[in-house]
Amino acid sequence: MATSSIKTMPIMAIPNFAICHKLELLKEDKSHDLKRQEGVVVDEEGLSYEFREMLDSLPKERGWRTRYLYLFQGFWCQSKEIHAIMSFQKHFQCLQDDVVLATIPKSGTTWLKALTFTLLNRHRFDPVSSTTDHPLLTSNPHDLVPFFEYKLYANGDVPDLSGLACPRSFATHVPFGSLKDSIDKPGVKVVYLCRNPFDTFISSWHFINSIKSESVSPVSLEEGFDMYCRGVIGFGPFWEHMLGYWKESLKRPEKVLFLRYEDLKEDIEANLKKLASFLGVPFTEEEEGKGVVKAVADLCSFEKLKMLEVNKSSKSIKNFENRHLFRKGEVSDWVNYLSPSQAERLSALVDDKLGGSGLTFRYTKGNIHEATGHNSVCQF
Repeated sequence: MATSSIKTMPIMAIPNFAICHKLELLKEDKSHDLKRQEGVVVDEEGLSYEFREMLDSLPKERGWRTRYLYLFQGFWCQSKEIHAIMSFQKHFQCLQDDVVLATIPKSGTTWLKALTFTLLNRHRFDPVSSTTDHPLLTSNPHDLVPFFEYKLYANGDVPDLSGLACPRSFATHVPFGSLKDSIDKPGVKVVYLCRNPFDTFISSWHFINSIKSESVSPVSLEEGFDMYCRGVIGFGPFWEHMLGYWKESLKRPEKVLFLRYEDLKEDIEANLKKLASFLGVPFTEEEEGKGVVKAVADLCSFEKLKMLEVNKSSKSIKNFENRHLFRKGEVSDWVNYLSPSQAERLSALVDDKLGGSGLTFRYTKGNIHEATGHNSVCQF
């Protein structure tokens, strides 16, 4: 198995992570690719035939931006994601103060990465006075807090993480059931950000159609909605993804913090304080007096991040342009797309799958009532 390395850096390694990540861990090196294939027969996608045989044994459905999605360990994902996840599960060694950010796609992942990075590094990079030198101004959050499955272990790589200073921060879309064995050390903290299923679907549909390969036909709203309601979406079914982290947060609140996207939109400063306390870096009275909480919120805001040049033209995840990560970031945008019958179907599904779990979402505009004619799903 090929390895990739990260240079050892002093004390606070994370702020420089984007640079070393781009230049060493992620660069496309031809000799690197050749080494990976020495003695191993691979197909046109660079996957071994042994892996391909395993893949062919899995249930599959039409993919959203690739030909197929496969049912792996109880959730749907692409072949290359499976390859990376298997490498991660086999090789990752957690440390007791690691921080793992978890989301289902299009639930505010970029925002959560920006907030967490800024909180953990605010004593080196003061969000109040950093007008030009803060890493967020020149690096996308996905470069600062790397994904296990899209960066570190992509293509089955095994990265050398020994040069990263603690606390190390990582991100994943993997459901809790497939993550838990890799983060079983005491002290490892997981932050899960959840977004209401209605907006998550619309955001996913827009995003996937904007980045899909030209060789894959677009997914219509109707087809995508049906697949979503059947659970066939990346790392879905969405209800199982949400419930896995929700139940663990109730069982072990010291290990898993469960946040809601809508709550952050409504009161970002209160939720920043909650997040900072959970991470072990609470705001001091002096910091609050100096406006540090507001400065973090402003620096990481959707509007601020979207206007940065690095988020307009650069690429941080695979070959996708960063601009596709920033569309609207609004709550209840789904009412502009879903028909009353679709809203009724999804609300009934959510009632069925999440009802009785205690997991609820608030819809600030009362739009479910407007779309369906009843209020029963405003809490689910």
